[in-house]
Amino acid sequence: MDVYFPPLADSAPRAVYVHVPFCLHRCGYCDFTLVAQKDDLIPSYLTALGNELATVETVYDVDTIFIGGGTPTHLNIEQLQQLIMAITRKFRLVEGGEFSLEGNPDGLSKDMLHALADLGVNRLSLGVQSFDADVLKTLERHHTPQEAIDIVHLAASVIENVSLDLIFGVPGQSLDAWSTSINVASTLPLRHVSTYGLTFEKGTDFFRRQQHGQLFSVPDELEREMYALGMQRFAELGFQHYEISNFALPSFECRHNMVYWAAQEYFAFGPGAARYINGQRSTNARSVTRWIKSWLQHQLVLQDCESLSPEARISEAIFLGLRRIGGIELVEFQQNHGVDIRHSHKVAFETNVENGLLEVVDNRLRLTSEGRFLADSVVIDFL
Repeated sequence: MDVYFPPLADSAPRAVYVHVPFCLHRCGYCDFTLVAQKDDLIPSYLTALGNELATVETVYDVDTIFIGGGTPTHLNIEQLQQLIMAITRKFRLVEGGEFSLEGNPDGLSKDMLHALADLGVNRLSLGVQSFDADVLKTLERHHTPQEAIDIVHLAASVIENVSLDLIFGVPGQSLDAWSTSINVASTLPLRHVSTYGLTFEKGTDFFRRQQHGQLFSVPDELEREMYALGMQRFAELGFQHYEISNFALPSFECRHNMVYWAAQEYFAFGPGAARYINGQRSTNARSVTRWIKSWLQHQLVLQDCESLSPEARISEAIFLGLRRIGGIELVEFQQNHGVDIRHSHKVAFETNVENGLLEVVDNRLRLTSEGRFLADSVVIDFL
């Protein structure tokens, strides 16, 4: 069980993630740990999660709590209350801390939003994905564009800090359709927007359909134009592009996700949840039923577990650091890892600087504007 606990309370992680694996429907592009149409498992899940959380032997102060999924708002109000109370019995959010919860437009109500706010949730991340009806149909989403618009307004009237996800590069999606979603988002009371290029993950229904010639990726040049349009438009709206896929109004960056990108440690609970504690990464079993069965018997069940070598920590810090638009502070990196990237990764550094994909500004190594389009290939050079 020591996988959960640092040796001293003052060295404990300051962030905690909890995974809720329930959804109304598994969308064809999704490869997250979840089950659909299995609401009968929710009571057992809550009991199992309570058992996992009970292994925490003290109360920790944390700066961020993030409840993700799945669709946490698929739970009813009473179930959400049970979930959040179990979390906050072991993790005490500091004053001014960030408490995020993911949800979908369908299923949210004013009563649920008020209940969440009363329980301390102060940031809501909505899986809207698009404001185009045809794109929503392709993505197998159940809400309409207008329902999403109405929910954003309702949510923001109760919980000020509202974020939403948008997807581009969807089969059949035009640049005009993507522009429409951006334009609609620009009219809404949002503090944060995440934009993701659609990927066909192995094991998903979209991947299988692509393999059988039933779905087709959008051309690379079109996807590039979509990403560029998002960067341009959100900058014009006053949103800061602070991570490859994320835009925020000043001071509304997702503080929890910034823990990940800074390669800092964090707690995690629930099926498929991955934690990083004491230099050790471990991931809970992705099978929801297996995880529930084990924790109903108070048994830890892991998918994998590894202690990161110094070399692995360096590689991970580079990979995560270059996702941030501000990049990697070179002096700080050398102090933390004992190496200067410019020398330890000389070929990758010099090649990508010469190719105009990386630059050093104010002693920070960062992707150039052009490099953001090729971030994955740049990172691979360093690994």
